[in-house]
Amino acid sequence: MDWKKKVILVTGGTGSFGKKFIDVMLKEYHPAKIIIYSRDELKQHEMRVKGFDHPSLRYFIGDIRDLERMKRAMEGVDIVVHAAALKQVPACEYNPMEAVKTNILGTGNVIDAALDTGVEKVMALSTDKAVSPANLYGATKLAAEKLVIQSNAYAGNKRTRFACTRYGNVVGSRGSVVPVFLKQRGTGRVTLTDERMTRFWLSLEQGVHFVIECIEEMQGGEVFVPKIPSMNMPDLARAIAPGAQIEVIGIRPGEKLHEVLISEDEARTTIELKDKYIVLPAEEMWFGRAWQGKGKKVADGFRYASNTNTEWLGIPEIQKIVESVEVE
Repeated sequence: MDWKKKVILVTGGTGSFGKKFIDVMLKEYHPAKIIIYSRDELKQHEMRVKGFDHPSLRYFIGDIRDLERMKRAMEGVDIVVHAAALKQVPACEYNPMEAVKTNILGTGNVIDAALDTGVEKVMALSTDKAVSPANLYGATKLAAEKLVIQSNAYAGNKRTRFACTRYGNVVGSRGSVVPVFLKQRGTGRVTLTDERMTRFWLSLEQGVHFVIECIEEMQGGEVFVPKIPSMNMPDLARAIAPGAQIEVIGIRPGEKLHEVLISEDEARTTIELKDKYIVLPAEEMWFGRAWQGKGKKVADGFRYASNTNTEWLGIPEIQKIVESVEVE
């Protein structure tokens, strides 16, 4: 793909992912234009004054809940990266309809605007929380995934194609536990909800490069899942605050002990490549079958979970990654 000729729109462009994606794009890929679409004028202003003032950048104030504004923003756009979402689990639980309006109906608006304006590719960011969801946030992201994938059926003879990337926690991003542990470190005490807890690990830069790679490879209908290592949460606490007392405070509502990125039921349509898994759509009437003969089908009953992962990080590896990550 010749990124230099592409116009990109990033929903939620002022968030952790959006800023890192734009930074990588400007430094490595040099697209013709990047449109930062978000609803917070202050965050857009802060981005500008902190160095995001490149001539190819455009700042668009708008909400993904506003279909007409989305259509205006997508005029002349080739690639849409859909990163906007309400993602804080407690906030989504307390404001359920707001989560539905943004994460589900807003995603529907992204899809409709892309179809109506002739966008080439839409890549939506999903989460492990969408697999067998245990909270409302996960349920809205599952619905958003289904909307994105099935909307390839609406494309017909249009050029627009839709796909998703799905991965776990991103270290140092908004909502990450890492800033919490860093803050608690000075007190000599860190809080864990459960000592048995495991999580997949991904840096922000890894996530961005994975999304870029998947945009280049997507044909429409895929859910891309990276192969990434797991860690024990007590090891993370010890890596960040060695010698600190660990206090177990109990698992929170809607929280899981372990993350699952691919369920047993999805395994029936999942293929494995060297660095990733691809969940193909179960209904392939509209699917291009571009992945036939590529990779290998995973075994029946396969489940990609953080507690049964084959790759793990120890305390030294975790410390090295934490030190290299800029925490917001």
